[in-house]
Amino acid sequence: MSETGGYFPRWRLKTEGRILPDERLPAGQTVVLGFQHVVAMFGSTVLAPMIMGFDPNVSILFSGIATLIFFIAVGGRVPSYLGSSFAFIGPVLVATAAAAGAPNPNIGLALGGIIAAGALYTMIGIIVMMAGHRWIEMLMPPVLTGAIVAAIGLVLAPIAIASASGTGAASPDGSQLSRWVAIATVAAVGVVAVYAPGLTRRLPILIGGAFAYLLYLVLANGMGYAAPIDFSGVSAAAWFGLPTFTAPVFSPAAVTLIAPVVVILVAENLGHIKAIGAMTGRNLDPYLGRAFIGDGVATMFSGAFGGTGMTTYAENMGVMAVTRIFSTLVFLVSAFVAILLGFSPKFGALIQTIPGPVLGGLSIVVFGLIAATAGRIWVENKVDFSEPRNLITVGVALVLGAGNFKLDVGGFTLDGIGTATIGAIVLYHALGWASPRKENGENV
Repeated sequence: MSETGGYFPRWRLKTEGRILPDERLPAGQTVVLGFQHVVAMFGSTVLAPMIMGFDPNVSILFSGIATLIFFIAVGGRVPSYLGSSFAFIGPVLVATAAAAGAPNPNIGLALGGIIAAGALYTMIGIIVMMAGHRWIEMLMPPVLTGAIVAAIGLVLAPIAIASASGTGAASPDGSQLSRWVAIATVAAVGVVAVYAPGLTRRLPILIGGAFAYLLYLVLANGMGYAAPIDFSGVSAAAWFGLPTFTAPVFSPAAVTLIAPVVVILVAENLGHIKAIGAMTGRNLDPYLGRAFIGDGVATMFSGAFGGTGMTTYAENMGVMAVTRIFSTLVFLVSAFVAILLGFSPKFGALIQTIPGPVLGGLSIVVFGLIAATAGRIWVENKVDFSEPRNLITVGVALVLGAGNFKLDVGGFTLDGIGTATIGAIVLYHALGWASPRKENGENV
């Protein structure tokens, strides 16, 4: 409940300076900013389902619906946009035996696991509402969350390289042109991220990917150096219509592989809520349980119809940091725009024309950033790697992830993400039973 006594805030009009979550801009500016947030999330929200072989139209549609669900869950108090989570990519590809960037023949199996993860996430949110959030921080301190995030990036690395190299059944060795296009994609993303002016610097995936797409179009369709992009599907698609929904299939093996992703989602959402609280100068911890529930319900709803797992998006947090506009009404606009795009088959058909090497180059950047985020977590939280407990835990998690260490447990197989996640948590706390603890800089 708010200081006004209502579930939702009474948004006060404000036209200059920092705009807080319970404040609003004039309607025209709110609409423009809502479109900007759609652009910010677009590259990543489309890339994740493309890599997993999902229908990007469905994922865009449910990113909008998920944002609405989250908005209702937190009572319009926490500004966030929900998009496709990259944490699901590794487990989904393993559970469905699918190739990255290719149509996924077993989406139903993935959806069952995504729904299970969402249900577990929702349960954690309920527990947090009743018991508080400190136990999560004790279970997964920064040294663990960093190790798990790094393991995810390392598990996904071979997938990115295979896509960037153009390898497949018809071309097991790939092609040099594919590799050079992927390198150009990486370079374009880097140039935009570092040198682009103003807010365009916040859209490296979208702008860099567009440049690489045009480059491939010239080389393939214009000069004949590679298989041309086929636009016949775009021409045949309708401007408006229902996307292709898929029903979930519940398999114990797939659920066991995918459900542990919730550990990553909890850590991710926890960090996002803390960051938004710092940017707005408000304590948002009381809404943490409701944020988990909103994210979990949104993930279940998305998975029930063929969408990806959902999570709060750092891309949109970056836009908020630059604009200093945190009004939650802006995200209502973003949600409705995304829903409209989701009902455009022509838009989805255009996305499907993205060439494999371009997708591979974008994957290299995104997966690399996932792994590199671990360093940021460790530095910002001053993780002490002179502590053997920290060093051993992180080292084991990184190797389990990089080597995609698989383990059969009770007839089910955990891939590198699962073994790195569970192994790091168990090892860290097991070593804590007998290891010396530091207090005020001294061993005790």
